[in-house]
Amino acid sequence: MSFTTPSGERIRCSAATEDKTQAQEFHDRLKAESWRVAKLGDKPRRTWDEAAYKWLMETQHKKTHHDDMAKVDWLQQFFRGKYLDELTRDEIARIGELKLKETSPATANRLLALIRSILRQTALDWEWIDKPPVIKLYREAKRRVRYLTAEQACLLIRELPEHLADIVQFSLSTGLGRSNVTGLVWSQVDLQRRVAWIHGDQAKAGKPIHVTLNDTAIAVLNRQIGKHPKSVFSYKGNPITQVNTKAWYKALKRAGIEDFRWHDLRHTWASWLTQNGVPLNVIQEMGAWESAEMVRRYAHLAPAQFSIHASVVDNMLNGTTLTQSK
Repeated sequence: MSFTTPSGERIRCSAATEDKTQAQEFHDRLKAESWRVAKLGDKPRRTWDEAAYKWLMETQHKKTHHDDMAKVDWLQQFFRGKYLDELTRDEIARIGELKLKETSPATANRLLALIRSILRQTALDWEWIDKPPVIKLYREAKRRVRYLTAEQACLLIRELPEHLADIVQFSLSTGLGRSNVTGLVWSQVDLQRRVAWIHGDQAKAGKPIHVTLNDTAIAVLNRQIGKHPKSVFSYKGNPITQVNTKAWYKALKRAGIEDFRWHDLRHTWASWLTQNGVPLNVIQEMGAWESAEMVRRYAHLAPAQFSIHASVVDNMLNGTTLTQSK
């Protein structure tokens, strides 16, 4: 499309459609809108296409940028060419229902969250609309907490080949996720200070992670010295990139462990800390979780820790009772 507004501004852009009739209609709407803005002083009506494009350009730093582009592409079949004030709460809810029919509530929620993020930006930052519509998300099932006992972990480690056993021990000692462990390089390790670190662009939350290395982690790292010049964990001279291998699944089967994923090693680490009295806020910091809500899933594993705090009320009541009886 190409036209000049009454103010002299040249507008050239794609109609984002192969249908000539739709493109002409979109062209005429934009041209009429520019006339109202210039002649009547109306606030320009922006389209979803403009908002989605601007939002994608401003969020290119996100790790999920590629996924966001795919979501926007899917939404174009419904929102292409529509003005932002036409995207009502009911219209967005209808799109959510369509997505829910083919996916899980969690997947539908991620789509709705993207729409909400874009529309909030148009209202609060760009002031293209007065206020964003209210978008309600679907109720999701509680995230499961699957963890191993110490005995199960030791049994699994014995069943694994050496290179995977080392990675499992290191994961259980640090709480790091799969990609952070397999991607660890020697320049991120200081054996003398007993620390390691994950750069912000490598972390899921986008923030650097400080890792305190315990005796087990140090022992694992010492066993890797000399195996590869750059990568900490390697196998037959090559950096390890895959851990969900046949050897992993066969070891789980021999150990009699069912319904266990590699990521559950991180749950196991957090569960062990909770069961042994480490406060949840400390676990959140050590595990680099973004919010306290993500760590509260482990709260039920610390009854002994909570009972100590609950006894404070016992002391208060008993002290009051004793005082009154005298």
